[in-house]
Amino acid sequence: MDRIPDLYATPGDRLDAFLKHSLQPQRDWKEEVEDAKQRVEKFLRNQCFRDHLVLDREVRVLKVMRGGSSGKGTMLNQTSDVDIIVFLSCFSSFQDQAILRGCVIDFIKDRLDCCSESLAYNITVVHYRQGSREPRSLTLQVQSRKSSDVIRMDVVLAFDALGNFCLDSKPAPEIYEDLINSFRHPGEFSPSFTVLQRDFVRTRPVKLKNLLQLVKYWYLKYVKSQHQRVALPSKYALELLTIYAWEAGTDQKENFELDEGLVAVMALLRDYEDICIYWTKYYDFQSEIVRNFIKQQLKKRRPIILDPSDPTNNLGKGRRWDLVAQEAAYCLRQACCLTVDPSERWHVQKARNVQVTVKQTGKEDWTLSVDPYSPIWKMKTEIKRRNSIMGKQRLSFQEAGGERLLLSSQKTLAHYGIFSKVNIRVLETSSTEIQVFVKDSSGQSRPYAINPDDTILDLKEIIEEAGGPPVEDQILKFEGRRLRDHKCLEDLEIEDCDTITLIRR
Repeated sequence: MDRIPDLYATPGDRLDAFLKHSLQPQRDWKEEVEDAKQRVEKFLRNQCFRDHLVLDREVRVLKVMRGGSSGKGTMLNQTSDVDIIVFLSCFSSFQDQAILRGCVIDFIKDRLDCCSESLAYNITVVHYRQGSREPRSLTLQVQSRKSSDVIRMDVVLAFDALGNFCLDSKPAPEIYEDLINSFRHPGEFSPSFTVLQRDFVRTRPVKLKNLLQLVKYWYLKYVKSQHQRVALPSKYALELLTIYAWEAGTDQKENFELDEGLVAVMALLRDYEDICIYWTKYYDFQSEIVRNFIKQQLKKRRPIILDPSDPTNNLGKGRRWDLVAQEAAYCLRQACCLTVDPSERWHVQKARNVQVTVKQTGKEDWTLSVDPYSPIWKMKTEIKRRNSIMGKQRLSFQEAGGERLLLSSQKTLAHYGIFSKVNIRVLETSSTEIQVFVKDSSGQSRPYAINPDDTILDLKEIIEEAGGPPVEDQILKFEGRRLRDHKCLEDLEIEDCDTITLIRR
């Protein structure tokens, strides 16, 4: 990369030429990489396991897939990012993969040492084990035959979780339920979903792939090279961030200016602390297990970038994003970013809008789209206008297994970890009324407006009028004690936003 002109000195309106002449892989290099890949693949398919047992098991190669930049169509010239994903018959589950993977990788390494001459390339295993941890992959360094450059390949083993999956549909929810229940380390089983990762990038417009190559070059040249011993975000994380910026900033247009895209991505990286991004192309919220897991992922410390093929893989976690942000801020001040007219910049939020379903007793449900970083008082203004609310407006929400919570006007949905569809219940109260939450046996609760000097019987009547059980069938409890009908809420020390339990007789 040192022979390439300086990106920072290249005017933004010259980035297309810079990419074409300096970054995109030349024909000879592509052919060299392709030949090396084919030879390694052929060895794994036909030679590696033939006439051998591993842990007293016969091992067959079910299929081989290509991942990394090579598989996605975003490879740079004279650099290789080739993942060879090998799906083996000895893995019948994610647990099998975790248990047997280390021994199989040991076996492959030994076989490579014995058979390297038959591959017609000088192949060296450059990365194998990390301390005492079981190896998860083999990183090979393949010497090019036509130059001094080397081709880097990762051989990764995987359980064939998707089988003969068709890309025109979503994987069965049970596959992701098994993945979540087998979850050990973030993204540990992501190789099983390589076909989805590859499809997610590979099907994008050519111009977007050009932007992906440009961002990847920037990362390798100006970030990775300066911080080689630091845990930095992966290239895949930056790919996903770039795709999100394009989706949000252009409404998925096939043609755009490269400098506009570069500025949008650098601005996101500079403000990384608020990023929360996910997709529902391959998994969604229909399964309760998957839904609850995703919602917990979205509550974690930001930046959050969920792998669209694997919800267990949060690519924003545990990396030095601050170092990337520093370089991104510097990049925004260079010639490559200064040709963008401020009026033409992409508008890219740090997270997608949340669909809020507004529920209010006696009114029809309706939805609005809310920026999770927008103050809740703005949402209240819209609800007040739509629902003709005259009194005090109280908003609350409840997640599965949790307590109902009041939403503060000065905070945001992001403050409460809300980045996906949510039901918001609206309660209108007068200046003298308080709000109490009444929880039934299912764990769901509803808010009710009542005066503190009203009795428990008054509350029961309000519950019945709102569609709850008849008064005579209600037993109300607070902090474990049964509430008598003649007692008033104030005497029972029931205060605003307290939760009362409803039991049907």
